[in-house]
Amino acid sequence: MQFAKLIYTSALLLLLNGCASVSQTTSLDQLLADPALHGATVSLTVRDARSGTTLYQHNPRTRLVPASNLKLLTTAAAMDVLGPQYRFATQLLSSGVQQGERLSGNLYLRGLGDPTLQFADYQALAAQLASTGIRQVQGDLVFDDTWFDAERLGVDWSHDDESTYYGAQISALTVSPNADFDAGTVLVTAKAPVRTGQPVAVTIFPPTDYLQLSNRAISGPGNTYGINRRHGTNLLQLSGAVAPGKQSRQLVSVWEPTQLVANLFEQALAQQGITVLGRRVMGGASPATASVLAEHQSAPLQELISPLLKLSNNNMSEALLKAMGRKASNSGTASAGVAAVAGFMQRQGLDTTMLRQVDGSGLSRMNLVSSQALTDLMLAASKQPWFDAWYNALPIAGNRERMTGGSLRFRLRETPAANNLHAKTGSMAGVSSLGGYITDAHGRRLVFSMISNNYLASGAQIKALENRVALTLANW
Repeated sequence: MQFAKLIYTSALLLLLNGCASVSQTTSLDQLLADPALHGATVSLTVRDARSGTTLYQHNPRTRLVPASNLKLLTTAAAMDVLGPQYRFATQLLSSGVQQGERLSGNLYLRGLGDPTLQFADYQALAAQLASTGIRQVQGDLVFDDTWFDAERLGVDWSHDDESTYYGAQISALTVSPNADFDAGTVLVTAKAPVRTGQPVAVTIFPPTDYLQLSNRAISGPGNTYGINRRHGTNLLQLSGAVAPGKQSRQLVSVWEPTQLVANLFEQALAQQGITVLGRRVMGGASPATASVLAEHQSAPLQELISPLLKLSNNNMSEALLKAMGRKASNSGTASAGVAAVAGFMQRQGLDTTMLRQVDGSGLSRMNLVSSQALTDLMLAASKQPWFDAWYNALPIAGNRERMTGGSLRFRLRETPAANNLHAKTGSMAGVSSLGGYITDAHGRRLVFSMISNNYLASGAQIKALENRVALTLANW
């Protein structure tokens, strides 16, 4: 009797679990039948994070544009190829001879791709040089950005993004105006006087004369203020109105970030009383015989991936891609970086034919990946020694702290997914994605990826659907 009762009980539990699974599957099917997705294509895969068993799939192998979900692949590969302790370096070098306060020879500022450098870091490099007693450079001042190639933009990036902070140019020698590490940009602040009709006052940070202003913006109603940077120039055209007594702060990318660094570093040298008698030389390579006079190193990669993933930082992603190319094949190009990513995938037993990657950030619409491929990646990542750092760097749903919740901090608050869902978001016109890890109602960790393309509904409607998918999984 006891044996028969045990068999009956086990069969009942299996039946109930099966019913629950069917119910959840039905819920996901109903969500994907939402009118907001009519005419769109969606790829959704849900798997058990421990066993890898597929729990739900819809177009799992259909390749779609992932937007910033591609950063899952770029950062995971970087942790493998470069290593969690990898640091970017920026160096001052010379092959000349110091004689008292004079340096006889050229001075080289060599960038190795650090997207986190700020003006204060360049000032610190100048101060390090001054601490050696040097007050005069009798040769040229050479700005060496040859660690990466001269391709400043990614493949097939939209020209509409060119002046935005998220479409900033890539250089091995760059500068960020803030602690979010929005490299290749400046912060433009427009303050409107109380009296309407008067021009706004404009400041740029870091302070530089590398950019020019055409200021037609005034104090007035309507909130019509905007900035446009003309293609191929650093002419910022300000127009529209800022509310009286208010201010607007906006990041704008620069044309040729190495030139901006040159302008700022020359300021930093002057602040230290160091004069350069020679020319400014752009893009010259540092000689192999040059000695390091001063150096700045970034935080280790395992720390840098947090602002990158939390805030979906494109320029940092592109720097990592080219750094991987330089590490794997001594070529600081996007294509060499993509090959390094493919090498990482092959080492993990992942199928590289299931995707196409052309950049590191996901800004290009030529990138194609399926939800199956992204869940394969996330399952492989969960077995790596660096997984905890990578997992914690992902945005965490509903957590109000900006550098914890990141791009998910306003989503799924006060739900079972809050402080539970660790996932990467992605957004472009007609593209939305969400992929990561979530723990269900029974304590089982799930891994999932959802990519939606070619919808005509608003982005907010699609994000709401993604939220409902995540809630379904949290209640599984």
